[in-house]
Amino acid sequence: MLTTDFATGAPTWIDLGSPDTGRAAAFYASVLGWDFVPAGPGSGGYGFFRADGATVAALGPLTEEGASSAWTVYFRTPDADATAKSVEMSGGTVRVAPFDVMEAGRMGCFTDPGGADFAVWQPAGVGGLERVSEDNALCWVEAHVPDPTAAYAFYRGVFGWRSVDMEVPGLVYKVLSTAEGDQQEASFGGMAPLQRGERARWIPYFCVGDPDAVGSAAESGGGSVPMTPADVAGVGRIAWIADPFGAAFAVIRPDQPAAAA
Repeated sequence: MLTTDFATGAPTWIDLGSPDTGRAAAFYASVLGWDFVPAGPGSGGYGFFRADGATVAALGPLTEEGASSAWTVYFRTPDADATAKSVEMSGGTVRVAPFDVMEAGRMGCFTDPGGADFAVWQPAGVGGLERVSEDNALCWVEAHVPDPTAAYAFYRGVFGWRSVDMEVPGLVYKVLSTAEGDQQEASFGGMAPLQRGERARWIPYFCVGDPDAVGSAAESGGGSVPMTPADVAGVGRIAWIADPFGAAFAVIRPDQPAAAA
C-alpha cells in the first residue's frame, strides 16, 4: 500500500494540469473537499490541494504545447538525471529534461514506449505528498497501456519494480510493487491493457467514503462519470470520473478500509 515512507519507484507526488485552475480548484473542492493553496509569487500559478491541512495533490496551468488537461503521477528517484538516461536507453522519451524546482527538489517529465506520460521527483526540501491511503487522498495508481508486458519491462528497467499477475474477467492485471520490502506490502498500483478507444495514461485513484456521492457531485460540478460506481469483488466500490476539462481519475471505497500512512 502507499505510505509516506516513499521508497524508490513509489508514487510520491501527483499534480493536475488544467486550462482553468480556478474552475478546477472549485470542482475538486466540491467533489473531494480539497482546499487550494497557491504556492505564491514566482510559482506560475501552481499551488497545492490540501485536506485537513495536509498536501494531497497539486494543481497548475498547462505548460506543454498541445497538452490537454490530465493528472501526472510522479515516481520517486534518488537521481533524476540518471533516470532520464535510463528512460532513453529503455525506449522512452524525455519530454522535459530534469531541472531544479527551487529548493524543493528536482523533476523530469517522460513518456513510456507505449505513450503514457509520467514524471519523477528527486526530493530535497519537499519529500512528497503529506497524506496518502486515507479518505480523499491518493491510494493507488494504474497504467493503461497497449502492451502491459512490454510496459512492465520498461518500468522494471527504470525503477526495478516487481509485479504479480492477477486474473480478472477479460484480462490479466499486473499488480506493481517497488523493489524494496515485502512485495504485497510494497504494492502501489496496477497495469492493464487499453480498452477500445482509450489512450495510454496513468490514472490516480483516491480513497473516498462514498463513491456514489462523489459521482453525483462530479456531475453537478460539470464533470462526468465514464464508469458509474460498481462493486469489484475483493477490491471495493469504484467509479471513474472526468473533471470539467476531461482529466480522468478514479475513486474507490476499499473493501478493507485503508490504514493511515
